[in-house]
Amino acid sequence: QVQLVESGGGLVQAGGSLRLSCAASGRTFSNYAMAWFRQAPGKEHKFVAIITWSTSSTYYADSVKGRFIISRDNAKNTVYLQMNSLKPEDTAVYYCAARYGNNWSSRFHEYDYWGQGTQVTVSS
Repeated sequence: QVQLVESGGGLVQAGGSLRLSCAASGRTFSNYAMAWFRQAPGKEHKFVAIITWSTSSTYYADSVKGRFIISRDNAKNTVYLQMNSLKPEDTAVYYCAARYGNNWSSRFHEYDYWGQGTQVTVSS
């Protein structure tokens, strides 16, 4: 059974940092692109960042470019999202998602697996 488990969320003041982790299990994700999405209350899922597993190419939403860094550890089957210079508008539930292949997509429903999410709250 495939599982994606996020961790690392919490409450932080504006300007602070958090690092989210996504531990994948149940299969080898060497052929999967891994992405982070976020969902604020009453809003749709929004693309945050993606890393292709085999080439490590990365793409970011404009709203987080220069502040967030996505990375992965193949040996641990884990993807990370380092979030710096956090703003109140970054407050959301953050989801990890996996999509087969190296093509990236900004659409949440086009992914094959999703985690349960981890809450990030940034206070002003």
